[in-house]
Amino acid sequence: MKRNLFFSKTKSLAPLLIFLICSLSLFFVFRLAYIFLYWERVIIEPKFWKILIIGIRIDLILICYYSSLPLLSFLVLPKKWIQKSRYLWITYFTFFIGLTFMMEMSTYAFIEQYDLRPDRIFIEYLDHIKEVSGTIIGNNPYSLMFTILLTAGIVILSWRLFSNLLKSYEAGKLSKNIILLPILGGLVFLGGRSSISPRPANISTAYFSDKSKMANELSLNSTFSVFCAFLKMKDERDPSREYGKMNSDEIIARIEKVGSVKWDKTLNSDIPFYHKQIPSSKNVKPYNIVIFLQESLGADYVGCLGGLPLTPNLDKLSEEGTLLTNLYATGTRTVRGIESTIAGFLPTPGRSVVKLGKSRSQFFTIAELLKRKGYSTNFIYGGMSNFDDMKMFFKGNGFTNIYDQTSFKNPVFEGTWGVSDEDLVVKANEVFKANNDSPFFALMLSTSNHAPFEFPDGRFDLYNKNKQATVNNAMKYADFAIGKFFDLAKKESYFENTIFLIVADHNTRVYGDDIVPVSKFHIPGLIIGPSVEKKKYYGLCSQIDLMPTLLSMSGVESEHPMIGTDLTQQDENASGRCIMQFSNKNAYRVGDTIVVHQPNKQAQCFIYKNKHLEAIDNNDKLIRDALAYALLPWYLYSNRLYKLPLLQSAKENLVVK
Repeated sequence: MKRNLFFSKTKSLAPLLIFLICSLSLFFVFRLAYIFLYWERVIIEPKFWKILIIGIRIDLILICYYSSLPLLSFLVLPKKWIQKSRYLWITYFTFFIGLTFMMEMSTYAFIEQYDLRPDRIFIEYLDHIKEVSGTIIGNNPYSLMFTILLTAGIVILSWRLFSNLLKSYEAGKLSKNIILLPILGGLVFLGGRSSISPRPANISTAYFSDKSKMANELSLNSTFSVFCAFLKMKDERDPSREYGKMNSDEIIARIEKVGSVKWDKTLNSDIPFYHKQIPSSKNVKPYNIVIFLQESLGADYVGCLGGLPLTPNLDKLSEEGTLLTNLYATGTRTVRGIESTIAGFLPTPGRSVVKLGKSRSQFFTIAELLKRKGYSTNFIYGGMSNFDDMKMFFKGNGFTNIYDQTSFKNPVFEGTWGVSDEDLVVKANEVFKANNDSPFFALMLSTSNHAPFEFPDGRFDLYNKNKQATVNNAMKYADFAIGKFFDLAKKESYFENTIFLIVADHNTRVYGDDIVPVSKFHIPGLIIGPSVEKKKYYGLCSQIDLMPTLLSMSGVESEHPMIGTDLTQQDENASGRCIMQFSNKNAYRVGDTIVVHQPNKQAQCFIYKNKHLEAIDNNDKLIRDALAYALLPWYLYSNRLYKLPLLQSAKENLVVK
């Protein structure tokens, strides 16, 4: 009786109303579950109840988009047409119900890793199904199986529900539907915009709390978060649209004034910041340069930086060179560590330049610079080099030799992300020995310290005794491989002619309730070499400072466009600076003062105290300086200005089209 009454009242809108109720219910139940799951982080926001209210608003935006097509069809098309195409509509509704459920089920794992709702990283990882699926299975195969089974169950229930609804479909009177169409269509349009102002609601609408980042994240739903990320990926994310505008002359002038680099236009008037760098080390023959980029090795896990006692080898090696105790990563992904370390390039709110089209070639890297000086240039990686488009970027920008997973014969261990770090260091040692007395540059990229944390048994005493596959044990294995590499290298002649840098690409998990979790960007940096002073360097510095410093220590006189600071020429008591990109936020730090730019909001100033941010009065000059650093990388990238001058042979081969 009640069912018949429902259909008699709702007629053609019955499937849509049921879809609305089911979708809202799913979002609400999952959001409530995540609120309780992260209650300790949510409760610090006094108005935490807004999570549910804003959440419903965000959910309705998505549901209105989903509903626009069936609403138009159900109000306009005759009953027989709808019934003939009912399997199309059954599939349509079931697909979105299943998608909602699957995305919300996958959210917990993503938040645990990135402290964010799924976003563009989620989309980018879909290009690497093998590695990602292996990571998921390795981390928790039972959870994956449970998710698949539950999703399948929801899909089956949804299919049956909408099959019954469409089988009993009753069309309303055409005259009544024509009246309802503009009314309901208008409501759906307004619901999709969720605003009557000129600017529709967007993902920033969910960010209501200054106290709890998690409260903001839970106000979203994961499908909407990924949908927004997908739409923005088609735009290379010009930061001036999000942070504010500044002309290129002011950008360059401000960075020249507060930075350590001045553009020498007598050398090149077309490439911003192009200048000559005179090395602090005066060597008869420049040294080789080796960068060992460590996956996710945050300062939290490094004993000599006050972290957990997981790095005995690195701690011991820190006494043999210069340990950068106040070094900060520019981002939260490996490609960010690559762009800042080997290119000295600043981060942007969009993709790393490693993955962008305009940087496929003629984009500055240290490999291209050293290649022109007769160095052999090498990338050595235990995984597949096409991951994150690294191979494309490296091949187009100065790397001659690429050794990836296919280059390793009979590795001692092979996991989801490739061969072990142990295999990596053995291979690297062989490559370096083969160079004899010829100069070489190499980027080594580790893989073992990445979920699902796979490594061979019996190499060291486990930190977590009950379970091998943990981040702490993986850190110890990464340290084991570092120790083994230097044990091998010290026995070879190239060791005495090489500057080594051990540095992390980023921390393993970047999370916290501050608008930017600054402490989670803290990473180790250790430089070892024949001319390197044995000391601890306490000055604040960034990954973009590493390459100018290595060039200086190696004795390479060079001309380049990097704006990073040569730390051998800077007083470590100076305030220093670093730049950090966290999701769509850009942080600029000078001493303990930090400016944060975020999309479509006024920049904010903070003081960094006791590893947390405290709001302070805004400093207009500092905000403008921060904006210059935030806008510079896009200006250089979009105009193809971050490069070395073309060689004469390349100029002769250019064809004007």
